Amino acid sequence: MAVNSNKRLGDTERCVDEVIRRVGKKITLGLPLGLGKPIRFVNALYQRAKDDPEIDLRIFTALSLVAPSGSSSLEKRFMGPIAERLYDGIPDLQYALDVNNNRLPPNVQVSEFFFKAGSALNNRSQQRHYISTNYTHAARDLMDLGVNVVAQMVAPGELHGAPGLVSMSCNPDLTLDLVPMLRELEAEGSPVAIVGEINRQLPWFGRDAAIAEDQFDMIFEHETSEYPMFSAPQMAISPEDHLIGFYASTLLKDGGTLQLGIGSLGAALVHSAILRHKNNDAWKAVFDYLKVAEYFPLAVKEGGVGPFEEGLYGCSEMMVDGFLYLLQEGILRREVYDHADLQTLINNGEIESTISLSTLDVLRREGLIDSPMRARDVTWLTRFGILRNEVEFKGGRLRVGDHTLDGDLDDTESRDAIATLALGDRLTGGVAMHGGFYLGPRQFYQLLRELSDEDRNRICMTSVNFINHLYDHRLGNQRLKAAQRVHSRFINTAMMYTLSGAAVSDGLEDGRVISGVGGQYNFVSMAHELPGARSIIALRSTRKAKGEAVSNIIFNYGHCTIPRHLRDVVITEYGIADLRGQPDEQVYLRLIRIADSRFQQDLLSQAQKVGKVDAAFRLPESWLNNTPDAIAKLFSEAGGKEWFPAFPFGRDFTDQELVLGKALKKLKSETASRRGKLSTLLQAFRAKDEQGRYTELLLRMGLNQPSGLREKLDQRLVIHGLQLTENPSDTGSSKP
Repeated sequence: MAVNSNKRLGDTERCVDEVIRRVGKKITLGLPLGLGKPIRFVNALYQRAKDDPEIDLRIFTALSLVAPSGSSSLEKRFMGPIAERLYDGIPDLQYALDVNNNRLPPNVQVSEFFFKAGSALNNRSQQRHYISTNYTHAARDLMDLGVNVVAQMVAPGELHGAPGLVSMSCNPDLTLDLVPMLRELEAEGSPVAIVGEINRQLPWFGRDAAIAEDQFDMIFEHETSEYPMFSAPQMAISPEDHLIGFYASTLLKDGGTLQLGIGSLGAALVHSAILRHKNNDAWKAVFDYLKVAEYFPLAVKEGGVGPFEEGLYGCSEMMVDGFLYLLQEGILRREVYDHADLQTLINNGEIESTISLSTLDVLRREGLIDSPMRARDVTWLTRFGILRNEVEFKGGRLRVGDHTLDGDLDDTESRDAIATLALGDRLTGGVAMHGGFYLGPRQFYQLLRELSDEDRNRICMTSVNFINHLYDHRLGNQRLKAAQRVHSRFINTAMMYTLSGAAVSDGLEDGRVISGVGGQYNFVSMAHELPGARSIIALRSTRKAKGEAVSNIIFNYGHCTIPRHLRDVVITEYGIADLRGQPDEQVYLRLIRIADSRFQQDLLSQAQKVGKVDAAFRLPESWLNNTPDAIAKLFSEAGGKEWFPAFPFGRDFTDQELVLGKALKKLKSETASRRGKLSTLLQAFRAKDEQGRYTELLLRMGLNQPSGLREKLDQRLVIHGLQLTENPSDTGSSKP
C-alpha cells in the first residue's frame, strides 16, 4: 500500500484550520492517556482557542504529563538539572501547564478520568471536572460526551517495511475503539476529524497497533521538530517494597498469566520473579528464611517455588518496563493464540509447540480440520505455522512448490508426504504480551526500539477492552480470553485497606480524587470470574502523615475503590492475607496479622468492640514482631542489598541526587506539622558544614556560596537534612 502523502501536512496551523473546517468551532477533543498525546498539534489547537474566544474547546483525556519542577525553592533547585537532563527537547503540554496553574481560559475545559497520583488533589477545577469511569468504559463515555476530534501520536510504517500503515504503538488502548465509533457517527451525518502526528522516535509495533494511514483525516509530519518520549524515571525499591515483591513472587504459578502496574512495588515483584528463575537457590533460601510455607500456605497451594519452565504470559493494560525484563530473561515466554479451541488443546497438553502428524490428528479429532483437507483448512493451518507458509490448496490437492500432495490423513503414503514436505516446525503467531499502553524510563523506550523483529512480534499492543475484562463481544469472546488467561495473577496497589476487605486506591473520604480507578476494578472482578485466578492488592503497612507513622490497614474509611465482597489476597511487607471466601472474623484477623505491630492492638480492639472478633482473642506472640526494626534486620539477614538492590534495573539519578533526594524527603517529613517546621528551622539555624563534607552536594544545589537570607536558610536546611540521613558509619568523606 502506498503512503498517502496528500494527508500529511507539515504545518500545525494548517492541521488546526482543517479541523475547524471539518467540525466547526465547537471542538470536543479526545486524547490518549499518557505518552500518546500529539503535543505539537494539541499545543497549536489550544493556542488557537486561547486566541479565539469563539472556539469552545473541551479536552477529555487522562494522565496529562508535565516535567516535574518542584514547589519549594529547595525542590526547584533539586529538580531543575534533573528535568533538564530527562526532558530536554520535549515540548511542554501547554494546556496541562495552565491546568496546574489555574490559568485555563473560560472557553476551554479539561476533564480527566485518571490523574497522575496526587497531582490534582488541591486543584478545584480539575476535581470538579474529573470523570469517574472504568478504563473499559472510557471510550463509551467519551462518545456520550460528544467527542468529535481524536488526535494521536503515531509511528510511520515506511521505516519498518509497512508503507501505508502507521502504528499507534504506545496507545491503541482507546483509539482502536474510538476510530470506528467516530466513523459510524460520521456516516450518520455528524462531522468528525481524526488527526495523527508522526514521531519517528516512537517505537514501532505492528499487529493490532498498526492501522491504515487513511484511517486518519490528516497527519502532521515535520521531522525536524520531532521530540523524545516523556519518561517516568526508575524509583528506588525500599526493603519494604522488596519484601512485598518477594511475597508476590511466591504466588506466581508457572504457565500462568501476569498483570502488573507501574511503580516500585511492581518493579520489586519483577526483580524477585527474575531471582526465582535465575538464582533459584538464593530465592528458596529467602523463602525458607521467611517461613512462607509455614505462615502463608497459599503460596504453596496456588503459587510456586521453582524456575519458570513453561513461562508466563503478560496481559496488562499497562506494559511496564518490567515486562520487557521478564521477556529478556526468558520468563515472559508462554505464548497464546487467537483461537479458543487451539488454545484449549495447548492448555490441556494435547498439542505441543513442536509440530508433528499427531498435531493434525488431534485437530481432526476435535473437528477443527477435515480429511481430506480443504482450502479453509490449509488457510487456517498455515496461519498458525502448522503447515508451512508456502503450502497452497489448488485443484483439491495440497501444493508445495513443484509437489502436489493428497490431503487424506487416513492414507499412509499421503501422511508421509505431508510430514516430509508440508508440516511446519513450530506453532507461529503466538503472543507473549498483550498491552494497552506503555510508559516508563528512557532506557525502556530504547530497548523497545532495539527489539528484534521476532520479539517485537510477540508483543501485541491492543484495545484496553480486549485486555481488561472478559465480556467484549466486538473484540474477542469470553471463551478465548479464559483459555488464554489461565492461572492469572492480577497485581495492583492500594493506598489503604479496611478490615472488612475494601480497598482504597483512588480517592479520599472527603471526595477528592488522588488518581482514578483505571482498570483496577476490572482486574479484581475478572479474578473472581476466571478459574484459578487471584487478585492481589499490594500496599505498604504504614505511611507518614504530618511526620507520624499511620497504618494503611484501617478499621473503616469513608471511600472505597474495590468493595469488600471482592476481597481476595492482600500483601504487605509482613506477609500474605488470603481473604477470599473467608468469614469476617478471619478476614479481620488475617489483615491484623500483616499490619504494623504499633497498630495491631487498636485494630483488634475496634473489631472486638463491634463484635467482628471474639472478645477473648489475644494477639499471638508470633504476630508482634511486625516492626520497621524487624524489617531492617530481616532484610539484612535475607540477603539485603546483595540480592535486593535499590535499583535492579538501572537508574536515572546520580549518586549525589540520591543522597540529596533522601535528605529533602526527610526534611519534608519533619516539616509536615507546624511544630515540626519550627523545630526543624531552629535546628537548621545551628547546622554547619565545618569540615566541608557537603561541599559537592551544596554545589549541586547551587548553595555553595549563598547570598541573601533565603539562600542561606536553604543551605542550612540542606545541611540539616543531610545530617539527619547520613550513614552513621561515614567518617568524613566528601563523596556521598
